[in-house]
Amino acid sequence: MLYRILQIPARIAVHFYCKTLIINNRELLSKEGPLILAANHPNSFLDAVILASVFKKPIYSLARGDAFISPRINRLLESLNIMPVYRISEGAENLGSNYRTFDRVEELLEKNKIVLIFSEGLCVNEWHLRPLKKGTARLAVKAWNRDIPLEILPVGLNYSSFNNFGKSVHINFGDIITKEDLNGATSGKALNEFNRVLHDELSTLIYEIPDRSIAKRKKIFEKGDSSLRKTLLALPAGLGYLLNSPFYFLAKSITRKTRPDHYDSLLVGILFVFYPVYLMVIWLIVWLLTQSLWSLGVFAVLPLTALALLHYRATVR
Repeated sequence: MLYRILQIPARIAVHFYCKTLIINNRELLSKEGPLILAANHPNSFLDAVILASVFKKPIYSLARGDAFISPRINRLLESLNIMPVYRISEGAENLGSNYRTFDRVEELLEKNKIVLIFSEGLCVNEWHLRPLKKGTARLAVKAWNRDIPLEILPVGLNYSSFNNFGKSVHINFGDIITKEDLNGATSGKALNEFNRVLHDELSTLIYEIPDRSIAKRKKIFEKGDSSLRKTLLALPAGLGYLLNSPFYFLAKSITRKTRPDHYDSLLVGILFVFYPVYLMVIWLIVWLLTQSLWSLGVFAVLPLTALALLHYRATVR
């Protein structure tokens, strides 16, 4: 239920934080299960949020087990269709819980659901495909051995930046992988063959860019904007900066204290949860000063000028 409630505002929020969201093969966003989305993992939980916001059907995702820190947090994450996967570094005593998660994934696939797995097994802010773990392969081969008509959709997530407001995001979908693509491989060989096929697909979807190559990133992600567009956006963008920067820079100051690979996701999370509170505070101040229904305009003016600022920044970079 909570997943459904948050999906619509999440779709709106993504377009306020990302100036462009480009998706190849958009028809795949309506795809039915049983389906595993096998994606790279460059930007913490923002990867899952973006994919959940664009797909028509609900997505169930696997996340690091150390996020499940208390019964209350566990229930919250479960209501968001998130399931834990533990690594040996998070305690050998927790590894047994992975079997329950894998059984749950199998049940979901039998019910024609969509499951998101980050096949690299860890999150690193970089423009590079890392070696694939065998978790995706094990789940896929197990499902195929039970005659579940599972399909694997490779997903390449590409960000123009991991710490700037107004980023571009490119989601590239590859060719569907089925049991027939394993060329008859069985048992342990099937796992290796699956990872080879998946790696070959993902390598064509993920931009390989040296970390310091700003020029190459701009060439891939940035597109020129007309001077007229820049002129039209200048005034509302300036207003948007004045009205929204107090909250934005406060959120950034809090986010700087976290791990670098979680910075972007945590910032988006704070903006998503607390920006409505900021709007309420500003509206209350304006209403107390004016005692006018025109104060309700705050709920339109602040978000729209923030959106103007987002697109204006794109014209001047």
